[in-house]
Amino acid sequence: MQPAAIVINSSLARDLGRFRRRCREAAAAGGWEPSFLPTTLDDRGVGLAGGAVAGGAAMVVAAGGDGTVRACAQALAGTQIPLAIVPLGTANLAARALGIPARIGGSLATAFCGQERRIDLAAADVAPGGAVRAGAGELTFAAMAGIGLDAEVVAATPRLLKRRAGWLAYGAAGIAHLPGRGERFTVRLDDDEPLARQARCVVVGNAGLLPGGFTLLPRARLDDGLLDVGILAPAGPAGWVRVARQVLSGGGRDGRQLERHQARRVEIRTDTELPREVDGEVITPGRSLTVTLLRRALTVRVPPPGS
Repeated sequence: MQPAAIVINSSLARDLGRFRRRCREAAAAGGWEPSFLPTTLDDRGVGLAGGAVAGGAAMVVAAGGDGTVRACAQALAGTQIPLAIVPLGTANLAARALGIPARIGGSLATAFCGQERRIDLAAADVAPGGAVRAGAGELTFAAMAGIGLDAEVVAATPRLLKRRAGWLAYGAAGIAHLPGRGERFTVRLDDDEPLARQARCVVVGNAGLLPGGFTLLPRARLDDGLLDVGILAPAGPAGWVRVARQVLSGGGRDGRQLERHQARRVEIRTDTELPREVDGEVITPGRSLTVTLLRRALTVRVPPPGS
């Protein structure tokens, strides 16, 4: 039996005892011996996952939302230890992008009996001023980071409402924050000349999905060696309607309201401090957000083809 560490956000498991029993059953069926590591306010998963690997774990299972997945991915980045995901959160963007079943039974079967796939990650410089040494003040993430309106909406969404309404809670908070003026952004893609834009927010995605499964960045792939960038600059209600149509259709032509690019390194700067988020985790406001691709940095467990 191979040892597997299950890093679990206990606050998201409605019946923790039953969840543990199901984990043990699924693990035994796949030849794994699970241990359970609940997250705490002081350790959301990075230290737990890293300690488990140091102790001999052959796999880490992130049982929680995108924040738990992000923390475990940061600990496993650059190693050969696979990460499995049991999605218990509100958005579950990384799990959706990987095709992991939403139901616990299916995700546990994928974790303990699935196959492995190597994917990219991204590193976000989260220092308030943006001037940090490489590797310091960085958060590794799997799905998406942003500065501006998207982070404002994440921060404004009550945790209790997310538990009750799921991803619709983000929609309710988003509608309340749609009115407002744009901010001045400068976006540098790799070594190209910077783009100067008046926009509501800029997002950088390794995956292209929004809560609810809507596609903001249709070209985004977790293993394509590229980051996808979305610059949202709708002007008034009509502009938001056009953006909504593009997102709901999963494509559409770029325009002033929604502009999309690809790069391996993205530097975003603003004149004022703005809210920022990384995989749904609100971080210190700042005037910059720099994101760098980490090529093929993580092994994940995914469903077999055709399952």
